[in-house]
Amino acid sequence: MLDGTIEIITGRERRRRWSVEDKLRIVGETHECGVRIGAVAVRHDISASLLHSWRYQVRHGLLCPDGATGFVPVRVGESRRDSAVPSALPAAIEVALADGSRIYIRDGANAATLRAVVAALRL
Repeated sequence: MLDGTIEIITGRERRRRWSVEDKLRIVGETHECGVRIGAVAVRHDISASLLHSWRYQVRHGLLCPDGATGFVPVRVGESRRDSAVPSALPAAIEVALADGSRIYIRDGANAATLRAVVAALRL
């Protein structure tokens, strides 16, 4: 028979709700130089597999800020002629990658070329 006692277990709830902004901030930490994904997961008390899942979602456009249009930030700079540019004509679009390499897209490039460049950048 019950004796009328109730045990109340206090503590944090294991199933937390993360905002999109929090997820993106945590995923962003994993992109810093020299950071281990496991260390970021431990710091935020989440499993590494959950963090890998969030990274996958960001990579494939499934997790993005509210109201995001899918565009990347663009910095408009002065038009310049650089000896590293293969042709004498200035590039209509210049994409600078994190490793220092650059992709030059000439004015008048056809749609198939642009699709190939965009597909390669999404990897």
